[in-house]
Amino acid sequence: DIVTVADTLRNPWGMAFLPNGKMLVTERIGYLRLVNADGTVAPQAIGGFPAVDNRGQGGLLDVAIDPNFATNQFIYVSYSEPRENGTNNTAVARGKFVEGPPARVENVQVIYHQGPSLNSTLHFGSRLNFLKDGTLLITHGERSITEGRMQAQRMDGLLGKVARINTDGSIPKDNPFVGKAGVREEIFSIGHRNIQSAAIHPTTGELWEVEHGTRGGDELNVV
Repeated sequence: DIVTVADTLRNPWGMAFLPNGKMLVTERIGYLRLVNADGTVAPQAIGGFPAVDNRGQGGLLDVAIDPNFATNQFIYVSYSEPRENGTNNTAVARGKFVEGPPARVENVQVIYHQGPSLNSTLHFGSRLNFLKDGTLLITHGERSITEGRMQAQRMDGLLGKVARINTDGSIPKDNPFVGKAGVREEIFSIGHRNIQSAAIHPTTGELWEVEHGTRGGDELNVV
């Protein structure tokens, strides 16, 4: 049987469970919502995040809980970040979650910006996953337009890539391309289209991801 867990949500895109059984859910329009363990949605949306570009496939996208949430209360959101002249890119912000009431996020900091920015409303990718070592993986799209697709294999940008960062936004010293000239050191893997689903295998620790393919060409990949 199909059971409705929560309703009244508008375009929910990402969700993460809190230790107490409650759930954080992003609404693509730009709001974060708290869903109680009984499925009721808290009436007040959680604000405090940077502005989002919610045109097309953009908006407030994924949400993730810090591995040390019990001690630091950090949560992370990914979103499409508006930039100059109608361009945009994927970005990640971090803040301290306070359940309230009312629920809120404090001390929000943007810790990551995808580059280059392009004029497109498509293919932001944008799933967040923590590896067992506590580093954060960020999936991207290649922005769909030709200018972006041409960059998925290039190493000087972050289009069509999976990035790996520390939780404060710094770059891990053991990233695979650290120290190589002309290469973005955030890169963890290259050559992706639009990763809209991702999970860490509980036994192997590998990243499994689903790429939104063209003409029925969706893919399940192990990175």
